[in-house]
Amino acid sequence: MLKIGDNIRERGKMQELFYYQDVMMKEFNASVQTQKEDEEGRKYIVLDNTAFYPTGGGQPYDTGMLNAVEVIDVEKIDSEIRHYVTKFLPDNTTEVHGVLDWQRRFDHMQQHAGQHILTAAFVELFNYPTVSFHLGTETVTIDIDHAKISDEELAAVEKRANDIILENRPIVTKWVTEEEMLNYNLRKAVSVTGEIRLVIIPDYDYNGCGGTHPTSTGQVQAIKILATEKQKKKTRVHFVCGGRVLHELHWRKKELSEAARLSNVPEEKTAQAVTKLLQTQKELEKALADANNQLLTFEAKELLQESDANLICKTFTSRSVQELQQLARAIIATDEASTALFVSKQADKLQFVAAKGEAAHIGSMKEIANTVLPVINGKGGGNDTFVQGGGEVTISAEQLLEKMTKVLV
Repeated sequence: MLKIGDNIRERGKMQELFYYQDVMMKEFNASVQTQKEDEEGRKYIVLDNTAFYPTGGGQPYDTGMLNAVEVIDVEKIDSEIRHYVTKFLPDNTTEVHGVLDWQRRFDHMQQHAGQHILTAAFVELFNYPTVSFHLGTETVTIDIDHAKISDEELAAVEKRANDIILENRPIVTKWVTEEEMLNYNLRKAVSVTGEIRLVIIPDYDYNGCGGTHPTSTGQVQAIKILATEKQKKKTRVHFVCGGRVLHELHWRKKELSEAARLSNVPEEKTAQAVTKLLQTQKELEKALADANNQLLTFEAKELLQESDANLICKTFTSRSVQELQQLARAIIATDEASTALFVSKQADKLQFVAAKGEAAHIGSMKEIANTVLPVINGKGGGNDTFVQGGGEVTISAEQLLEKMTKVLV
């Protein structure tokens, strides 16, 4: 553990912060500088030094404890590092013992170092630069400045990245001036001035970075690319490193095993079994749709036979507007001189369909929609021969059908 009494903010030397002096530090002692509330009423504590990393450079903040007080967020505001806490320390507290949530910190270090390694592999192999980086709670993403990356390229990059990990190369940091920085072949330009922190994997990657990383590539353990997605003219690569690889493997293995059990096949034949099931499902859906169409055609003929005129009007309960549309189309296809007016009540809404055949000498269906939609505070649309809509249950289904019918008589 380290303890210094000088105020780091006053000295203005970033490299003397504990999280830069010893990235593997899990606990530390420090002096309390102040305890305040910010403009939003959030409580925070400022120390003379800290091992808690504040949000920055794509890496999330650390959490942990200051004595018995929980640290829930850490931010660098101007020149001070604020430890946001659930409550203040006792008023007479001058010294604190800080303990990091090491599992969270080390995970962040693995992901951040893995990002450096993977990004460098894209540049080394294909000259595809990374333009942004996000460390999420489950996966990490980098946006690559290239519109399309092939599976073969992804495989090559992943292999190169894991080779660098297996070589267990050191990850070293170095503070340099702007002039000294010119001696290094940096992967990308550095925007900061003054004291510049380089993160270096010798003979592989040189990059300006203020984040925390393990001391060797071997501590990253492994990198696995999970997926890619198109982002305008760029490609977003989703990946995980270290402990997250094991987590991904665990839940994917669990899901695969369950899918294999349900399919009653060995795990290696799960994809084949799922493909067969999907084909069977499509066949069943088509057969069901054909049977439903036959039933609707039969129902349409029955309604036409029951009607004394060419105007078929009927109310339904819990029938979808899609079914009403199909039934109406079946009627006017069977008898082009007919007109169908249907209303269905479903829970807290009314839906209607109005359709007329090509030979029907009757008014426009749009007149029906224009008349009844305001009554039910509804929305709908269509044309002169076919309209549909729905709205609130302001009146009964029978009353709505009566209003629709009156438009035509």
